[in-house]
Order: sequence, then C-alpha cells, then structure tokens
Amino acid sequence: MKRGAATLPAIAALFAAVAFVACDGDDTARPVDGGAPEASPDDDAGAAWRPVLTDLDGALLSVWGSSERDVWAVGGALGNGFDALVVRFDGATWRRLSPGKTETFWWVHGTGPSDVWLVGEKGRVTHWDGAAFTEIASGTDATLYGVWAAAPDDAWAVGGTPEQPSGTNDVVLHWDGASWKPEPLPEPKGAALFKVWGSSASDLYVVGEAGVVWHRTNGAWRREAEGLATGRLTTVTGCGPNEVYAVGGRDLLVSNGTAWKRAEIDPRMVVNELNGVSCSGGRVVVVGGGSLKLRLVNGAWESDFGSEPYTDLHGAWADPTGAFWGAGGQFAAGARPGAKRQGVIARYGTGTVSGILAP
Repeated sequence: MKRGAATLPAIAALFAAVAFVACDGDDTARPVDGGAPEASPDDDAGAAWRPVLTDLDGALLSVWGSSERDVWAVGGALGNGFDALVVRFDGATWRRLSPGKTETFWWVHGTGPSDVWLVGEKGRVTHWDGAAFTEIASGTDATLYGVWAAAPDDAWAVGGTPEQPSGTNDVVLHWDGASWKPEPLPEPKGAALFKVWGSSASDLYVVGEAGVVWHRTNGAWRREAEGLATGRLTTVTGCGPNEVYAVGGRDLLVSNGTAWKRAEIDPRMVVNELNGVSCSGGRVVVVGGGSLKLRLVNGAWESDFGSEPYTDLHGAWADPTGAFWGAGGQFAAGARPGAKRQGVIARYGTGTVSGILAP
C-alpha cells in the first residue's frame, strides 16, 4: 500500500474517530505552510492530503481551475443567511471575492481566467469576465447544480428540484454567447439533473436522479447506463472520450465511450456516499462523505479514508500538475440561520500551497 493510503482493516476503526474529529473545529481559518504547488506529485514520494483552508463561513461545493495558479472554489451558506462564498487562488494567495447575493453556488467551470461560470440556487447564473461578476438570467427558478463550458459562446448548465418529480426538473440550458436557452430532452424523466461534462463540444454527458445518464453526440441525446446505478448520480467527468466516470451514492461507474460498467473496486472502500470525481491525464480522484477519498493508482483503487480533512467533501478537481483538490464542509446539515458551515479546501500532492486567505 502506498504512503498516505489507508489499509482496509484500518477503515472500520478509523470511521468512528473521523466522525468524532469532524465535529470539532474553531472559527479561525488555519493556514498551512506557504509555497507554490510542485509539479507531478509522486505517490511514493511524500504525496498526501493536506488541508489548505478550513473553517470558512460557508460550505464549499465545487473546486476548479484554469491552471494550478488560478483555482476557484464556490459554495455558500445553504440557507444559513450568509452571502455566497467564492474564493480564488493565484498561486500565492487566496482571496475572497464578492459576487453578492445569498443564493449558494453549486458549481464552477470555465474556459479560462476571464471566462468563468458559477451556477446555483434559484436558477442563479453568474459570469466572471476577468474583471467583474455579472448576473445573467437563466429563465428558471430551479437550482442549477452543474455547469460546463466548451467555449465562451458554448456552455451548458443543468438542474432541477430533487425528490419532487412534479417540480421543475430535467433542466438543461445552453449558452450560445448571447443568452441561456432551454434544451429539451427527448424523454423527460421528472428527475433533477446534477452535473454536466463533455470531452468536447460535440460529446456531452449529463447525470442525475434515478441513475439517469444522458449522452449527447452529433446534436442528439440518448439514455445510457440503464439500471446500473442504484440511486442518484451526482457527478460525471472524464479523462477523454474513452474514459468517463460517474459517481453517486455507493455507485462508481466507468464508460469507454460506448458502454458503461461498474468500476472494479473493493466495496469495503466505499464506506460512505460518493459525491465528486475528477480525472486528468489518467489520474482519477473520488471524494465523498466522512473523509472518503479514493485514488486510481496504476489501474487499482486506493483509499485515503481517515486522512485530513475529516469532513465531508463534495467536489473534486485534478489540476494540470497531477495534484488533486477537494472542496466540502458541512453541506449535509440542515439550515440553521446564522450558523457557519465550516467550509474546507484540501489538496493531495507533494509540497504545500499557501493557506493564507487575504482580507
């Protein structure tokens, strides 16, 4: 077992300890040692999960970057009364940005540092042009849980109303450079859709409730992976058109671009629900509840369960250097106005990055 990975017999023993430690925290963001990210983290050379920012006043639900020196993490209070939370890392310092409004952001993606989309509650769509945020009408009041951009004039957002089949669901929106327009699906399922990802503008995936997987090629949508997932699929991503991953609940699915199957993983590693997955250059990371962290190493899955941070993680991102990032916090708790959700950002790799959050 490689350094930093938890052995299977240790997982059960660690679970109780993690549950206890995850409830303990203070209200001060704790920095780690400064320094820029190091390239190509080696699993055998001290790579590990390390908290970067902790105890923020909102949960973080998504992390993404245009590079390892332009990293975004977004989230919010989820009904607890604070403003939406957006932090950005420039390779040296984290800064909290101020898009305004209290509607929590659920996802962030873009094509570069001057073209970034943030989507969230009540159909919120916010765009960063490199200098300022702009709110853009989406045409829906349903929560938008996912966004993916292929180009400045070609982006997609998805959402819905979970566990309410009669609510606003099957929401797929397309940005054409001028406005967001609804994209009708050939067979509405009354399901909330959670994430969208594409290997290219012409090869798009959407996942959601009831194990729904939609695949769009050559402008046409089709259903895939029928009956494979036992519940909702929350995130989809890939390393390319022939290596696509979808996770949710206790399900980890993989597609070669043509057919889906269950990933070959010891079920004892899946100790909690899987929330996020990211892939880059053949390196795959999965994050989930209660300190669950999984990595695909040389074709085999390894568990980092029990490593810091000990809280739930929701979103993941594999940066161009091969390092992994995770974003999370207390997003699963019910709303308590005025209570902090203690958001967290963590990174897996060699070396450390700055944990300084500038005023």
